[in-house]
Amino acid sequence: MTSLLRIPRLLAGLTVALGLPLIAGLPATAHAQADWPQKPVRIVVGFAPGGTTDITARIVAEQLSTALKQTFVVENKTGAGGNVAATEVARAAPDGYTFLMGTPGTQAINQFLFAKMPYDTAKDFQPVSFVVRIPNVLMVHPSVPARTIEELIALARSKPGALTYGSPGNGSTGQLSTELFKTQAKIFVTHIPYRGSAPMLQDLMAGQIQMSIDNLPSALPHIKSGKLRALGVTSPARSDQLPDVPTIASVLPGFSAESWFVLMAPAGTPRPIVDRLSAEVDRILKRKEIVERFKGLGADVVGGTPESLGRFIADETKKWQHVVKVSGAKVD
Repeated sequence: MTSLLRIPRLLAGLTVALGLPLIAGLPATAHAQADWPQKPVRIVVGFAPGGTTDITARIVAEQLSTALKQTFVVENKTGAGGNVAATEVARAAPDGYTFLMGTPGTQAINQFLFAKMPYDTAKDFQPVSFVVRIPNVLMVHPSVPARTIEELIALARSKPGALTYGSPGNGSTGQLSTELFKTQAKIFVTHIPYRGSAPMLQDLMAGQIQMSIDNLPSALPHIKSGKLRALGVTSPARSDQLPDVPTIASVLPGFSAESWFVLMAPAGTPRPIVDRLSAEVDRILKRKEIVERFKGLGADVVGGTPESLGRFIADETKKWQHVVKVSGAKVD
């Protein structure tokens, strides 16, 4: 009589002999990936609610929740120029349920700015989707007696160190853009870092600090309301949202410093999940109402493949490495 212990082995051998699929032997992850997502998905943001990174993440999360019929939750983990959030995602299980809304700081700048990094920028993340790119805007409190870029430079030169500028945090494009502006304009203004755009803008509107360079979507409502005065944009061309505001490059030739926001996964996240999420974000970004929604914020949608995003980040890394070196900016 055939031993009962041998029956599973005999059945397995028969299955192989007949060329039938080994259903029982299929990896459990394959089925899980096909049905992804089966539970809420986190998108971690390294800055406070109300800033551009947060706004971008919430628009994407809202659309993905509808498209994939599962909740996408935005979590704000502030600190260290986005490093706190990036570290959490870098160390998260690569199972498709934790992603990062990456910025130039987390994906390119911080590795050159901070003396010690808690994660490896190149090795610990997997590109998913390029969401939007955004110009920054140079602005001042209305009490500042400067209505042009040239007047601001003259004012700063007349009072070295007296003017203070705020940024969304150490390593943010706001800080690096201003440091580059300081270097090219040959001025000295004092840096006051914040944990995100929202608290920094509140102090700027209150006159606690005098100037800032920040993402256009965060600043635009306050500029339009007259609470802040825009002097220049950091993009090579003028913004459609502020057509009367000149480029900084028109005064400081060659000046360019845009922000961008990208969806990143922990390294090792299954490629089927990465591809599915990337394709879904790409479809969302091609919808006219989403294009117009971001355009109204001063942002341009991008989209594309994980590979194209990887190439872009590599190019930006080289650029910002040079900016950090030129500016001399460092964080201990």
